[in-house]
Amino acid sequence: MSPSIDTAMVLAAGLGRRMRHLSEQRPKPLTEVGGKALIDHVLDELDHAGTRRAVINVHYRADDVLAHLDRRRGRGPAITISDERLRLLDTGGALVKARPLLGAGAIFVANSDVVRYGGRRPAPLALRDAFDPTRMDVLLLLYPVERAIGFEGPGDFFLGRDGRLERRGHAERAPFLFAGLYVLALDAIAGITDEVFSANRLFDQAIARGRLFGILYDGDWMHVGSPEALAAAEQALIRP
Repeated sequence: MSPSIDTAMVLAAGLGRRMRHLSEQRPKPLTEVGGKALIDHVLDELDHAGTRRAVINVHYRADDVLAHLDRRRGRGPAITISDERLRLLDTGGALVKARPLLGAGAIFVANSDVVRYGGRRPAPLALRDAFDPTRMDVLLLLYPVERAIGFEGPGDFFLGRDGRLERRGHAERAPFLFAGLYVLALDAIAGITDEVFSANRLFDQAIARGRLFGILYDGDWMHVGSPEALAAAEQALIRP
């Protein structure tokens, strides 16, 4: 039986440098796609999947993000802020700092610069139902590189028949990219005292233990990391 997962960490502290002039006007999580801020796309997805609590880290233009979140009052999930205004901690350090706010067991971790829609089930529910804490430290949501909107890289992972993941390594390309959402067993960050590090360290740690797994998202997926990607996302949302 899959464990209950009712808490998410939403990563919203980045500088958004690839957004160029747009990030000077507002932080990337507040960039609108289809008339809705990116962070609202993520929070509404989590809320629809029954996630009750979201811990959100803030750094760049934090007051703008906080003011926007304040206007969400009355909509789920309930929000707690992890304040990184004094120092940006990267995606792994953010989890360690927020650890006292995250409860126990497993959580969702969500990037705030992607939009998912049209899947048979909400992505958090698909991850929750596939997560097995007896076998997994991390369960990543994956997406086929050739279908991705706003992604131009060579891919991130190979997916084994048993669901385990391996890095692209020295291969020219890999078929699947990390789609900005995963389940993390909080025990995987126990004992880590480093303040600034990438969550890739957690993924590599899980690979070494044979405990990094992935599932595919079957809807549409877009990464909004640059003005060009924003334009492509807007175009995709108005396609008939």
